[in-house]
Amino acid sequence: MSYVNKEQIERAKQLDLLTYLQCFEPYELVRCSRNAYSTRTHDSLKISNGKWFWWSRGIGGRSALDYLIKVRGMSFPDAVLQIDGNPPVHMAPATPAIQQDGSNARLELPETYATSNRVAAYLSKRGISRDVIDFCLKTGRLYESRMYHNAVFVGFDLTGDPRYAAIRGTTKTRYMGEAPGSDKRYSFAIPTDDNGTELHLFESAIDLLSYCTLSEISGKVWRQSHQLSLAGIYSPSNKKDESVAPAALTHYLQSYPQVERLVLHLDNDAAGRSASVMIQQLLGPTYAISDEPPIGKDVNDDLKVYRKQREVLTR
Repeated sequence: MSYVNKEQIERAKQLDLLTYLQCFEPYELVRCSRNAYSTRTHDSLKISNGKWFWWSRGIGGRSALDYLIKVRGMSFPDAVLQIDGNPPVHMAPATPAIQQDGSNARLELPETYATSNRVAAYLSKRGISRDVIDFCLKTGRLYESRMYHNAVFVGFDLTGDPRYAAIRGTTKTRYMGEAPGSDKRYSFAIPTDDNGTELHLFESAIDLLSYCTLSEISGKVWRQSHQLSLAGIYSPSNKKDESVAPAALTHYLQSYPQVERLVLHLDNDAAGRSASVMIQQLLGPTYAISDEPPIGKDVNDDLKVYRKQREVLTR
């Protein structure tokens, strides 16, 4: 059984649900109005004025601790550790892709900096191949923002118009977010350069580029298959008929009907494993699916470990 001390318990009790989701699971939040949210997993669970209430079940509370225990079914110690045992990630507030009048929101891309030297250096430090970085820069999928010098990963529709942008800080602040007006259906992707029928799935753009790098290192032509970032994942429902596949995945499959096989590289943690199972359950009857999780936490961790081992061997 997990052990937690009094200090951890007190810290966990102070965290409200909205702040918890913004820090740890921003992909779960759906804005209903200016000051109210629901969650993707449970659309009848509403959050406002520092409280939450799950209307379909008639239960509610104030804290994230209440939510993890009552909704997620976690034990008290595990819920405390879920809150207190993980460092929060600073997130930009998500902007809905649809405005209140029902019209499409306009994507507001960050202004471009004169060069992308800092972004290239940041990604190189994370082990990503210069060839992969240059491809993304040349095709407009990646650039450096003028403000803060963040890495901007752009997703396009089939006509070549930008519809989504993930933003990643290149400093130790670990900033992550999305450009206002981003539509997750058009998440960061690198389609095949031929008639490839295989689609590889990742939680983030950096994991995607890490896999491309590992493929290049092993002598493979990484453009022979489709690569798609899901722009994060969310915890699926315990009931299969209430779960839905990620929007980026379903839209990509509609856009590229030649895809026949899915290869999952989602994170090697509880959320990533449960999402992988959910995708296999939902799409297994239609597609051949292979689950190939990373050895470490994520694909970029695997790449960095490989680079470090090679460095030691070549000294």
